[in-house]
This record gives sequence, structure tokens and C-alpha cells, in this order.
Amino acid sequence: MPSLQSRMVFRLWFIMMLLVLLGIGFMWVAQIYLFEQNYVKVALAETEKRLEPIRKDLSTQDLADDEHLLPVMSRIAGGELILIDGQGKLIQMYSIGHPINLKESFDRPPVLDIIMKREEFRNLLAGKPYRLVDRHRDRIFGFELGFPATYQGEPCFVILRNTVMLKTIMDLNRHQLIRMTLLLTMTASVLAFLLSRHFTRPIFQIRDAVDRLTRNDFLARPDLRRKDELGQLSDSVEKLGQKLQQVDLLRKEVIANVSHELRSPLAVIGGYAEMVRDITWKNDAQREEDLNLIISEAKRMSEMVSDILDYSQLQAGYIQLKKDWYDLRDILDSELTLCRPGALQHRIRLTLDCKDEKLLFYADALKISQVIRNLLYNAINHTADGEEIVIAARHLPGLIRVAVINPGPPILEEEREQIWERYQRSQHQSGRRLGTGIGLSIVSTILKAHHMTYGVDCEDGKTIFWFSCPDPDGRECPG
Repeated sequence: MPSLQSRMVFRLWFIMMLLVLLGIGFMWVAQIYLFEQNYVKVALAETEKRLEPIRKDLSTQDLADDEHLLPVMSRIAGGELILIDGQGKLIQMYSIGHPINLKESFDRPPVLDIIMKREEFRNLLAGKPYRLVDRHRDRIFGFELGFPATYQGEPCFVILRNTVMLKTIMDLNRHQLIRMTLLLTMTASVLAFLLSRHFTRPIFQIRDAVDRLTRNDFLARPDLRRKDELGQLSDSVEKLGQKLQQVDLLRKEVIANVSHELRSPLAVIGGYAEMVRDITWKNDAQREEDLNLIISEAKRMSEMVSDILDYSQLQAGYIQLKKDWYDLRDILDSELTLCRPGALQHRIRLTLDCKDEKLLFYADALKISQVIRNLLYNAINHTADGEEIVIAARHLPGLIRVAVINPGPPILEEEREQIWERYQRSQHQSGRRLGTGIGLSIVSTILKAHHMTYGVDCEDGKTIFWFSCPDPDGRECPG
């Protein structure tokens, strides 16, 4: 989606440019309201400091006594010097140390009219010196100093103005600031665009990979090798792709395995039903045996469908556990009785090892019965003829632990997590197929719903499938 990409790049570019413009705005505010005013204040203070010795001398000295005083003061001020008498008539005028011929230029400069209209000038006529910064709105044009003196024995007033030089400097600074602003804006705009493209490129790579995953392309990978948060997100998407790939393979296995598991009992049911109809219907004993086999296979197929439905509903959270207080020993005895005929067909002994008369616990009895039955079926399927399977129940400190123990080769460490997954196929002893083929996944789902811990251990030539829950004695029950 180029439009999405364009919008995201534009947003990043806009944010970066907004920060740049804020910086430029701050620079302008600082220049106008801080730097320019400070510069004028420093220039004014420096001028007053350099004029101070001359002003002290003028308290006892006449300006006409030294013809160099006026041009020197004009140069010190860096601008104009205007000398007027008590009636406001212009006597002399200098510009940066150079005298101005008043007769050739004008009798009364326009600036004098501006000065004479000010309140500070009226104070000066009363003998009060003044100093002011000449500004209009946000522009500073210079500064002005005025103080009384004596010229040719008559009272007079000296006015020093610095406008042209300061204004030139201020204008130069502002022109430079404008050029710097334009240059900085253009440079920042290009850099912001390049950086926004750089920052968004990995995001769009990740987005494209996710889009491909949604189209069932489970080999899609962002291929980002970064050590930041985007790299972590890329790794997460890669792991998601791997998991989806596993789910896809598992989905195909589900179809194949369920088809296989359902086909076998259906074939047996169909074959034996035809046999009863065509051959053994007159032989009561043979007919009863065949019908029992048909019933057994139909029951196994029904259990398989029920297990698949229960598993799906538990995974989706549609089934609510019906918990209550039960005696675990009664459930174990009941399931041993149910599974013993199947075990005896292979001369396998089922033994209960429980020293407690009662093991009260809080759970869904039907679901826990399903757990124990599937663990027993799994043990029978993997136990050699003539061996013994033990189901041990122990009341340990803080918990109750149930374990189904059968002899057999150890399960590899890397396979112990996989055996709890759906429809994991394994090699059964002598081709036995008790149960539904998804027993351990049902076990895992039910125990997780009960918040019980479970696992498998292999030691001393025995395989131990176990689960445990907190002991409710003296405390609230789990869940």
C-alpha cells in the first residue's frame, strides 16, 4: 500500500520538520528579544564607560576649550553628536568624528525635531541627563545619550546617537538569520525525508512479511538484522512464521491422522457387519463376538469424536469446568476397572499404589477421569506383554501427585514437549491402538484448564507421566 507508506513517511517527516521549525522559532525569539537587546545594552554601557572621564572633566571644563572633545565623543558613541544651546538651536553636529557642514546640508536636521518632541529632551532642558534605546515594535534602531555641558561659557546640551551602525549590524544579523533559516529548513527537509525513509523501511519490511503470512506464505521473513526494538519485532514475526508453519503442517497431519483413525474403526464395523449378515448370523457365539467387536469399534470411534470435540471446545474456552469435592481414589479405582480388560488382552497388570484411604481434591471429576483413562491407554499402548503398569497416588507436602508408571525405552529429551501436541503419532507396542490417538493433547488441555502442573520423566527404564495439584487441606482449593 504506497499510500500508507507515503502517509507514514510524511508523518515522520512532518514531526522532524516541526521540531526543526520550533528550533528555528526559538532562535528567532532569542535573537530578537535576547541577543539584540543584550547587544544594545552592552554597547550602551561600553559607550557610557568610555565617556565617563570626559563627562567628569566637562563638569569644570568648557567644550570650546578643547576642539578635539566633540569629535572624540562622536567616535566613542560610534554615531552622531548633536550640540544644541538652551533654546534648542543647533550649534554643531558630528558624524563618527567628522564635522557636518550645516550650511551646505541643512540648518535643522529632521532628527532634531524627533528628539525635541521626546519627554527625555524636556527633562534634559531641566538639567537631567538621559539614556534610551531607540526601538519601534520589535526593531531596535540604536541608542541615545543626552547630558548638559557648557560651550563658550553658555549652557548647552550634548546628544549622542548611535543608529546607523547599530541598525546596520542588526539588519546584517537578521539577513544572516534569514539565510540560515532557509538553508537550515531545506537541509533539514531533505535529511528528515531521508531519515523517515530509513526509519520506515524496516517497518514496511515487517508489514510485507506479515501480509505474506496472512496469504499462507509461511516462509515469509522480514530479514532484518538489528539489535533494537525493530529487530526484536522482526524476530517475533519470524517466530510467528515458524509457528504458523508448524500449525499448517499440524493441520495437514490432523486431516491425515483423523482420516486414518476414523477409517480403521469404520472399516472394521463395515467388514464385521457384512460378515454377520452373510456368514455368522446363524452361529450365535460367533455372531455375538462379531457384534461385540462392532460395538467396541463404534464406541472407540464415538470416544474419538468426543475427544476431538472436547479438545476443540476446551481450547476455545466454550466448556466450563464443573468442579466439586471428590475422592481421587474412587476415580482411580473406577478407571482401572474400565481399562483392565484391554490390558489383560496383552497380559498387562494394572496396579494402584495409594496408601491413603481418601484423597479429597477439588476438580471436574469427569475431566480428571478422562485424563487418567488417556494416560492408562497411553501406557498400555507402549508396554510390552506381561509387564506391569502402576498408577501411584501420593499425598505430598502441599500437593497431591498422581503418576502412571510403565516400563519401556526412555523418551528423548527433545521429544518430551512435542508429545503433548495434537495428533502426535508414535510407534505403539505390537500395533496397539487403545484410546483415540489424541489422548496426551486432551490430557494437557484438561490439566491446563485446572491450572495443574504435569510432565513426563524417564528413569531406571521406566516412563512416568504425572500431574499434581495443590493440597486443599487447610487452604482454598485451586481454581
